[in-house]
Amino acid sequence: MCTPTFQIYREQLTEILRKSFKERKFEKLEEDFKNLGETHADKKSSLDQVFRDVLLLDLAKDIKAVEDYITFASLAARADMVSVTIPVILLGDVFDAVTLDQCEQLFTYVENNVSVWKEEVFFAPCKNNILRMCNDLLRRLSRSQNTVFCGRILLFLAKFFPFSERSGLNIVSEFNLENLTEYSTDGKNENLAGDSVETQLQIDYNLYCKFWALQDFFRNPNQCYNKVQWKTFVSHTSTVLAAFKGFKLEEPRQGGSREKSEAMDVDEINEQTMLDPETGVQHFFAKFLTNPKLLALQLSDSNFRRSVLVQFLILFHYLPSQVKFKMDVYTLTVAQVDWIKETETLVYKLLDETPPNGQKFSKSVQHMLQREEMWNNWKNEGCKEFQRPDPHPSDTGKAPSSQRKHKRLLGDSIKEATKHGKFYMGNPELTKLWNLCPDNLQACKGSDRNFLPSLESYLDNPKDKNDPSYEWRALRLMARQSPHFFTLFNTPSYKVSDYVESVRKKIQKDRTEAKQEPLEEVLPVVEQMEADNFADEQEQIEADLLKTEQLTPEDKNNHKPNMITGEQLQELAPIIGSDWKKLASKLGYRSDEILFFETENPTASAQCHAMLQIWFDDDMDASLDNLAYILEGLGMLESCETVKKFIGNIDSLKKSLREQVAVEPELKGKSMKC
Repeated sequence: MCTPTFQIYREQLTEILRKSFKERKFEKLEEDFKNLGETHADKKSSLDQVFRDVLLLDLAKDIKAVEDYITFASLAARADMVSVTIPVILLGDVFDAVTLDQCEQLFTYVENNVSVWKEEVFFAPCKNNILRMCNDLLRRLSRSQNTVFCGRILLFLAKFFPFSERSGLNIVSEFNLENLTEYSTDGKNENLAGDSVETQLQIDYNLYCKFWALQDFFRNPNQCYNKVQWKTFVSHTSTVLAAFKGFKLEEPRQGGSREKSEAMDVDEINEQTMLDPETGVQHFFAKFLTNPKLLALQLSDSNFRRSVLVQFLILFHYLPSQVKFKMDVYTLTVAQVDWIKETETLVYKLLDETPPNGQKFSKSVQHMLQREEMWNNWKNEGCKEFQRPDPHPSDTGKAPSSQRKHKRLLGDSIKEATKHGKFYMGNPELTKLWNLCPDNLQACKGSDRNFLPSLESYLDNPKDKNDPSYEWRALRLMARQSPHFFTLFNTPSYKVSDYVESVRKKIQKDRTEAKQEPLEEVLPVVEQMEADNFADEQEQIEADLLKTEQLTPEDKNNHKPNMITGEQLQELAPIIGSDWKKLASKLGYRSDEILFFETENPTASAQCHAMLQIWFDDDMDASLDNLAYILEGLGMLESCETVKKFIGNIDSLKKSLREQVAVEPELKGKSMKC
């Protein structure tokens, strides 16, 4: 309920503001504001409300008048007559009250005044309001109908916020799993090339399905780390690239000299290939159509082919790269890395052969991927803020020094790497090799380094029997893996091949008998209550795994991984101690909220405990991974190591749960039958 003083000021300031704005004289408003009274706080809060009232009652429909009014409010904010956030609040009120067409007109004013919003007086107080205003606009817009407007909003946010702004960074390297590509899956195995005799490639339904199925791997590259899906990806890729290789495009014949064509840059080449020959309008396709009848035409389009080949290169660039938040299980074998290198060479060759000016386009793509590697390294280092060099150094009279910059000492580099649990070998490639796995001895024991096949699989493989060394290898495997190797073998007419075949039959017979043994002979009789308890325990283990690792893509957006427990919070709060205010500011808490934690809790440990508890409960991005990342960036290394220890304990627990579920499912079923 308004106080009498506030209401009196509100009525007086409404008339003053209307008259001053009608004449476009800010000096008159400033003079009347000073002569109105002595209580500055009451006048300021009243003028805040008056600015919003006059805007919505008098000017909401006139976009030009609204722009002048916002400029008027900005002058008042600089003069400390209203709150600093009033100009942005007024913009938000107008965007909520007008149509989308009028919003698009008014947003031009917001774009043109980005330098105003980045001023020191406006940026810090208004950045959250501007972000909220733009997100509200994006929610109202249709991505298919208002594509250009959505792009303008995103470009404005990119210009407004610095590179290191966390709200604009994909910190945990998530993919847009909602970008699904739907294609026809109910067709028949028919020829989709059409009736044209000039078609060099017979396009069937099998090629169509494999081609569009690759979009799911481009959408979520982490599928390639699964062995089964990797084989599917390799098969589809080989088929599609073979189709591109067998159906080459011809260089278009255009007027002008060849030297002029070679002098064109990539932007001009793309612009020329996307021009409509009839209307001269440039077209851009954010998402291609997936109709089966269009595939023959699309394969003849150089722009379409380049889009697909660049997708391959982006995927090949990501899979072997080192990303900070990539899971440890997401690693490639040596054979997979070799295949990626060979296929990448083939893709670059196809880009060189794709007209027009394929080699120039290929070099530009390679250059962009190298730049992407720089951005990836910057992200792995914690997204440090960029510092612009001072254009006017203090020692302007001194000439630039010609001395060579001193190289960092080797001991300092080794000490810095050891501090972060890394190895520094003096060579970039050796350093990368030694840091692939924290424990090199454990890496040598990895399953991917075991090249010895099992005896059953070797004996059942008919293609190996043609090898002259097959019998010798089979005997070596028997001596290692089978007790049948020590059976009697002294018959003169008994050939080695017959002996190997008899052992194979014995192994197969033992396997069949093991499956047919009654459960009473395999599993001892246990009490019914013990069997029920064992089954309940296994079901709980499977349920825990389902809750943490088998979430659907829709549930992953609302799921909080690696949450902190009460005991862990009690252990972490004293370690952070008096540095909790610096952490609270980084987590987004305002000064009044930090003051609240300080007044409500007696000690620094209790204040930190309360702040972290609220952060983990309310923030959707709160997790132990993000907390460790933030603590490392703030230089709070002891606290960071403690959080990493919590994460390691959780990973160990998950690993033990996986092993129990993977090893004992058959035992669970047998115990239920006892």
